[in-house]
Amino acid sequence: MSHATSDKARVAEIISPFARLAQLLEGLQPSRPVIDLAVGGPRHPLPDFLMEKIAEAQSGFGQYPAITGSDEYRAAIAGWLERRYPPVQGRIDANAHILALCGTREGLFSAVFPAVERRGDIARPAALIPNPFYQTYAAGAMTAGAEPVFLPADASTGFLPELEAIDEGLLARTAVLFLCSPSNPQGAVADRAMLKRAVELARKHDFMLFADECYSEIYTAEPPPGVLEAACEADGGLTNIVAFHSLSKRSNLPGLRAGFCAGDADFLAALAKFRNVIGPQLPLPIQHGAAAVWRDEAHVVANRALYSEKFDIADEIFGAKFGYSRPAGGFFLWLDMGSHGGGERVVKTLWKDCGVKLLPGSYLARTNADGSNPGADYVRVAMVAPLDETKAALTRIVERLG
Repeated sequence: MSHATSDKARVAEIISPFARLAQLLEGLQPSRPVIDLAVGGPRHPLPDFLMEKIAEAQSGFGQYPAITGSDEYRAAIAGWLERRYPPVQGRIDANAHILALCGTREGLFSAVFPAVERRGDIARPAALIPNPFYQTYAAGAMTAGAEPVFLPADASTGFLPELEAIDEGLLARTAVLFLCSPSNPQGAVADRAMLKRAVELARKHDFMLFADECYSEIYTAEPPPGVLEAACEADGGLTNIVAFHSLSKRSNLPGLRAGFCAGDADFLAALAKFRNVIGPQLPLPIQHGAAAVWRDEAHVVANRALYSEKFDIADEIFGAKFGYSRPAGGFFLWLDMGSHGGGERVVKTLWKDCGVKLLPGSYLARTNADGSNPGADYVRVAMVAPLDETKAALTRIVERLG
């Protein structure tokens, strides 16, 4: 079987973690009222000004938007980047360094294609992916004809890939490295030194560094550093670097599908050319509303405070149980259930006995060649429900598992 045929077969095998969860729980009836903490869909209040802003531009629904995004939208994003990451001030050209996306999922998927194409000199290009990982990374890599290579990101590595452990031969054939910080599902944050090292490797070996920073605005203490500021601190340039952001988590707007990527101007031009054929455009009224959301920080501060309250509850209820520690970023808990039979078993037990729906960690990870899966012992808890539901769910977990 050729590499291309093999990859197509493997793409067909990729199943949504939530489809797998539905299969796991099929036929099982919960004995208590359901609290769903499986899906990472924010449920906090929406920005109260959003709909008014969309209505202001409603006539734009009668126009085809440019694939690159409106001037207003890109200008609002440039302003946010400069406020959020001071080292990028004066280095972001809204016309060259920013590209509108319909959420980051389609952007992360689509961007692999020009990343692989730009390295046409590699016979078997590789896409380096942390393990556990967001399924879109692997789907994009395999569909674009790259070999997904999974980098351990477990407790032994601080839940982030060890860049120094990557083989030089592998780096030489790498087309793209995915780096997620704060990481999904573990909530680990890459520091500036790690980000600068990733930038250095991308430039030395001429691959694209894709930084998935969708959880950057939900954090416990200090704001997580970003790859764009790390690159600007290093030498002021953005070559080989693309950061991906959206309003889904920052502003509780997963259904708005408003995101962007920013970085290497030449690469973004190639990505825009590719997406102009196959990519969805972001409707103009949505861009107008989203621009206002990017310009406002008050709702983001309030959003972060709500998550902090829920993590306070987790601190109190869990203590050190299940290997719990408050994550540095994001809104997930990554709980070790190895002593209770592993993730799948615990998810079924908690669903049947407590009505609490969680996600097995193995569904977010790839099984290694030796048969081990770095997520097998874990469950992911999405802290997205209201305070009372969150407290009830976490209490049920402790009452059932001890």
